[in-house]
Amino acid sequence: MKTVSINGVELEYVRLRSAHAREGAPPIVFLHEGLGSISMWRDFPQKVADATGCEAVVYSRAGYGRSGPEPRPRTARYLHEQGLDVLPALLAKLGIERPILLGHSDGGSIALICAGGTGTPLAGIAIMAPHVMVEDISLHGIRLARQAYLDTDLRERLGKYHAQVDAVFWAWNDVWLSPAFRDWNIEEYLPRIACPIMAIQGEDDEYGTMEQLDRIAAQARDVDLVKLADCRHSPHKDQEQAVIDAVAGFVERVAGG
Repeated sequence: MKTVSINGVELEYVRLRSAHAREGAPPIVFLHEGLGSISMWRDFPQKVADATGCEAVVYSRAGYGRSGPEPRPRTARYLHEQGLDVLPALLAKLGIERPILLGHSDGGSIALICAGGTGTPLAGIAIMAPHVMVEDISLHGIRLARQAYLDTDLRERLGKYHAQVDAVFWAWNDVWLSPAFRDWNIEEYLPRIACPIMAIQGEDDEYGTMEQLDRIAAQARDVDLVKLADCRHSPHKDQEQAVIDAVAGFVERVAGG
């Protein structure tokens, strides 16, 4: 695993070549969820790379996986900082030009913030279960996760993927449940997004309703919505092939054959 220094923190990353690499295909940068990391994606990035002909670039944010610790306590501006500062710096440092951003949950929100809040040229963004505002169902799901972390083997299971599991979990959980985060909203960025968007969500998502996708479609300019039955908060796990097919179709649309 390689590392790259961004704002003084060593971030782990990996670049995966496609088994069917296509010249000129945009790289796909994977942005993990609020408790995710490189290893928690498992083989999904490689499968997407092979299905699309694109290189997959996967990294763990500060504090996650085997990346270095977060440089300061997390605040309600965390996702903004990641989308406006850290992600553009990472793309520049790795020499990645006009990528597709593929984000899950918090990673989807980071992709939207980056696309609408910076001048970073993007081929497109493909997002799964993104958040653009805080819903009661989101907070309920996060409270349940908190209880599971205290009462079940969730801590042990997450510990397989994170060197600093307690720091990761409580930073995520505490910020989401803080009073300062209740009014968090990134809809201001949606009309500013210039690239195509594909937004995917499961009909049984325990952390958000379809209102998230509908608000994106109402305010951004070029949006495809994919709403999946029999699917919860992780479409790439619950409906893996449907998601891979959707991403492959999106790549064809934004990058051409």
